[in-house]
Formats: sequence, structure tokens, C-alpha cells
Amino acid sequence: MNKHDALKQYFGHSGFRQGQEEVIDALLGGRDALSIMPTGGGKSVCYQLPALMMAGITLVVSPLISLMQDQVAALIQAGVAAAYINSSLTAAQVRVALRRAAENRYKSIYIAPERLNTSAFLRFAMQADLSLVAVDEAHCVSQWGQDFRPEYLQIPAFVNRLPRRPVVAAFTATATSDVKSDIVSLLQLRRPLICTTGFDRPNLYFEVRKPKDREDELLRLVNARRGKSGIIYCATRKNVDKLCNLLRADGHAVVRYHAGLDEAERRIAQDDFQFDRAHVMVATNAFGMGIDKSNVSYVFHYNMPKNLESYYQEAGRAGRDGEKAECILLYARQDVMLGRWMIEHSDVNPKLTLAERSQLLEKQQDRLKAMTFYATGRSCLRRYILSYFGEAADKRCGNCSVCNGLSDAPARQRVAAQLAEAVPDQEADRMFAALRALRNYLAKQMRIPAYIVFTDATLRDMAAKQPDTEEQFLTVSGVGSTKNRHYGATFIYFIRKFKKTLANGQPYDQAMVNLLAKEAAEQGRPDNNR
Repeated sequence: MNKHDALKQYFGHSGFRQGQEEVIDALLGGRDALSIMPTGGGKSVCYQLPALMMAGITLVVSPLISLMQDQVAALIQAGVAAAYINSSLTAAQVRVALRRAAENRYKSIYIAPERLNTSAFLRFAMQADLSLVAVDEAHCVSQWGQDFRPEYLQIPAFVNRLPRRPVVAAFTATATSDVKSDIVSLLQLRRPLICTTGFDRPNLYFEVRKPKDREDELLRLVNARRGKSGIIYCATRKNVDKLCNLLRADGHAVVRYHAGLDEAERRIAQDDFQFDRAHVMVATNAFGMGIDKSNVSYVFHYNMPKNLESYYQEAGRAGRDGEKAECILLYARQDVMLGRWMIEHSDVNPKLTLAERSQLLEKQQDRLKAMTFYATGRSCLRRYILSYFGEAADKRCGNCSVCNGLSDAPARQRVAAQLAEAVPDQEADRMFAALRALRNYLAKQMRIPAYIVFTDATLRDMAAKQPDTEEQFLTVSGVGSTKNRHYGATFIYFIRKFKKTLANGQPYDQAMVNLLAKEAAEQGRPDNNR
């Protein structure tokens, strides 16, 4: 199987995105790589596809349990054998996973960095045929980055202990030039291909507001987007708790996440958000790295983050499916003082010398200044972000509050009116809503997040094409042969039935859609299509 066939069969795409093919070719050719792609740019395919085509096993080093679970679940849905090893498993479960891995039953194994050099995993690794080590969120290796994790420094020691060095690849969405150099040096990449596809996310709208009352402004924002999936970031646990209670009192399905909560509550909150039982997540920056939820339509920052790297990474959790999404920062001057206090009282790597600590503190203060200039400046917000990461940009993007002149209420009202006029085709819009209901029903039956069945972007393409046959269904972006085998009959039956029901004059309502979804799920089962 060649790479194009694998891309279509397992991931449902007929072509590669910018930079993907270049990185994939390098890895398949035995060359190390550093790939810097924006969130939602398709980084995971760059190591998931080579894993299918290489003879041995691919290790994916990942910092978060939730990310591993999501990606493994998505791979299994796509027909790829994969597993993860992290602290969510019992010792017995780890032994079973390693035994199966030793039997070559997995093509990809996701593992937390602190697990690499444990005796049990080393015994497996020394005997295994490891073709590729992919390091996700690779900026965590740099002490100058915003998410430094000391355990990432153990990765080269693990690689060097192996009897045969595999190809090593590093992936990140945000990295300044200093952090890029650190990644190459600290992970000991050998003559790597360095592929930077750009940091721009054209589907994201950026805005800074300076309200007199942030709580009132936040309530207005969330109420206007009731039922949509969104994240609200706060600088402190106290603000998280306060806003969570405020939104719950206003009737919103909301959960909270911060390091002060016990592990069980954090896990339940994350699951409720991932499975769309809760629409709003209020959290500190403890939540989010690697979150693969594709249908987040807005990210609001109640407080200004300490640096642009963190802001862009957190804001970038919106619109991962390519749909339009909003990133709004509610700025107040006291955020600057809070940021300074948090920098001065933050934990520092104890191995740093006094000179290095002083240098690190100075860099953090400079990054806070850059973030403040973003929040208070009068130039294009997107251009400011891209320039910060060393990328040229137009003076005006036309998709931020500065370019759209939203510094006054009448202008804001004009834009709102324009957006209201831009109503999509009603038939496709109804079909999309109906397909989401079917997807959600199936996901609930299988107890997996809805976007793992199909993303919103795939459903929009399906709503536009309205496939009537298996051949047509396979032309939908995001539908591969495995997904077609699992869901094709169900969705085709539903589309036919939905169109016929509306054509017969039955009014569109949620009860009708829910009934059709249940009927389609039953009719589309494999044992009904033999």
C-alpha cells in the first residue's frame, strides 16, 4: 500500500495538507524531522501514517493521558491496532499491553515520557523492533518554553539505550527560534528535516475586549452561544470556581478543571466535556494541552495569559475541525500585575544556576510585555501574533477586532447584523444538524466522543454532498474504507429517509430526527446488510 492509498483508507482524505507529505517522506526515508504545524494542521497524520507503512512499531511520546486515549480511540475506529501505556492503567493492564506489544499486535504505542525508562518498558523496548519515536508537544523539552516538563529530557537517554536507533521525529504547534534550537539539540535529532508550515489559523477570529464588568460581559458572550462547545480560561482557581458557579446558575451545562480538584472530579469533568454532556469548560491552563476535541467553537480568556505562546496554544483549541471559531480575550490592567506576581512565584527548575534563573525570569517578563502589547495595541491582532513567531503577515487580516473596527458598540452591532445575514443554505444546514444528531446517538451507544465517529467538518461535507450510494459516501472528506464499513450503511439510510420525510411534508423537529437516528442505527447494523 502506498502513502496515498493509506491516507484515504485509514484517514479518509484524498490529499495531503501543507507540509504533511514532506515530513512523511523524510520519516519513511529514515531521516529525523522537526515539524511545526498550527493546531488542527494535521500533525498526527505525519507520524500515524508512517507507523502504518514502517515494518516495526512506532512509539508516540505524549504528555497527557487524555490525548493518548483520544488518539488511540480514533485509530481503533479507523481500523489501526494501537494502545497506550500511562498511569491510568493498573500494573496488570500494563503487563497485558506489553505482552501484546511484544507479540507485534500494535502498530502504534502511546506512552508517557516518565514511563520510557522503567524496567518493564525497557525490557520490552530492548527486544522490540522500534521503527519510529515520535515526540508530541516537543516544546515541553525546552526550559525556555511555556510548558517545560523535565521528564522530556529523559527521551534521548531512552533512545540511546536501544540496540538500534529508530528514526526520531518531534512535533509542536508553537515554537520560537530559541525553542526550535532547544528541541533539535536536547532531543539529539540527527540532520533533521525542519518543516514549518506557518502559524496562521485563518478560521479563527481574534478579539480583545476591555469591559467595565468582566462577569457581565462573559455572561453575555456565553448566552449568545448557548449550546455551543467552548472553553473559558482563567488565571486562578478562584476565578474558575466563581465563573463555573455563575454559569451554572444561569442554566448552562458547565464543568470546571484545575489542579486543586481531586483526580476523579477532573476526569469526570473532562469526560463530560469530551462527550458533549457539558458544553462549557471553565479551567486554568492545567486543562488543554493535546485536547483533540474538534467542535470547540470558542475560547474565551477571562484573564490575560502570561505569554503569547500560551495564549495562542490555548486559543488554538477552538476550530480544530476547520470551522469558523472565536478567540476573545477580556483584558483588564490588573492582569499585568497578576502575571508579574505569578512569574515571580512560579516553580523553577532547581538544577538551574543563579545566572540561568535570572535569565529565565527576564525572558518571562519580556514575554509578559509582548502579551500586554497584544492586548492593548491598535494593530492587526493576527499580524502581531504571526510576527511574534517570526512569520510575515499582511497589515490587515480582516478577521480580528482591530481590522473590523470593533472598538465601538455601533461597529460591533453592524458586524453582528452582517453575520446574521450570512445564513447558510437551509437544506444543507438542516441536514448537518440532523447528521450531528445521528452521530451523537451512535457515539452514545458506543460510549466514545462524538467527533471520533466523524468530525463536524466531515458532517458538513456530507450534508453538502448528501451521498446516496457507497461510492458517493467514500467521496466525503474524512471517510475512509474502515469508517465506511462501520457507518456507511447507517448514514446513507438516514440521509435517504430524512430527505424523503421532508419531501412528504413532515415538519422538521428534533423528535422526528431522533426517531430517524434510532431507526437508521438499527437498519445500518452489519448483520442487517449481509
